Amino acid sequence: MKLLKPLLLFLIINFGGLALGSWLMGNGPLSPWYTNLNQAPWTPPGWVFGVAWTIIMICFSVYLAQLFSSYRSKKLTVIFCLQFVLNVIWNYLFFNQHLVSLALVSIIALTIVIFYFFLNYKKDMKSKSYLLLPYMIWLIIATSLNAYILIYN
Repeated sequence: MKLLKPLLLFLIINFGGLALGSWLMGNGPLSPWYTNLNQAPWTPPGWVFGVAWTIIMICFSVYLAQLFSSYRSKKLTVIFCLQFVLNVIWNYLFFNQHLVSLALVSIIALTIVIFYFFLNYKKDMKSKSYLLLPYMIWLIIATSLNAYILIYN
């Protein structure tokens, strides 16, 4: 019961961030700009993105609820906010503004932040840190997709 309020808060924030990012990308993956790009052969079908982000945000919200229940610090809040901004801004940079290079920098920074969460709090969070694995794996895939588009277009 103690974790219910923080869990609900992080679910709202994280899914709100996904909604904001989706709004900022405009027509995004359906736009002629994106569909005409040379895309990586390992680019998953469109439906995978929605499923992946749903799983990621549920796991991340559970992780954050537990982390913030154990630790309350300004540094932790700043790192979470940085993660939020980097996650949301990628959509705008890549899909809306077509700034593929800057989007790549953004997603690399986001990956570093998520790995920081994992590595910095793993000792204290123990097995709960593995809730970050879906996010970490997805970011590696997404970074490779972004890099491929930068290199081959």
